[in-house]
Amino acid sequence: MEIKNCRKCGRMFNYLMGPQICDNCKKAAEEKFQEVKEFVRANKTAHIQEICRECDVEQKQVQQWIREERLVFSDDSPVMINCEICGKQIRTGRYCDSCKKDTANAVSAAGRRPDQMNPGANNARHQSGNRMHTFNDK
Repeated sequence: MEIKNCRKCGRMFNYLMGPQICDNCKKAAEEKFQEVKEFVRANKTAHIQEICRECDVEQKQVQQWIREERLVFSDDSPVMINCEICGKQIRTGRYCDSCKKDTANAVSAAGRRPDQMNPGANNARHQSGNRMHTFNDK
């Protein structure tokens, strides 16, 4: 545990992990989130600028909640953000479905051992008689 200054109000607090804001500012942010969430539910076609104006919240904060998948919008909502990889318009999260799939496949492939990627290659090596030999000098 270390002592840090809150990035919002400047007060000192015991920092464990997560955003560097004190408990009072976390509570205030959560209350603001609930207010925005209720406004979005009641006004399904509101633009992000309207949400920010009516709820007195910064656009950057709303976009962060969208990226964290805390705010999800209906299909008829005009609110969209860009996929961080390809730039395609999405409703929530950081990546579009296609980029999520590509990233998962790449991670999966990177985790495989070389003999799992091409199982025939390993057998051919052993069948050719290539083996490690050691010299035992007594």
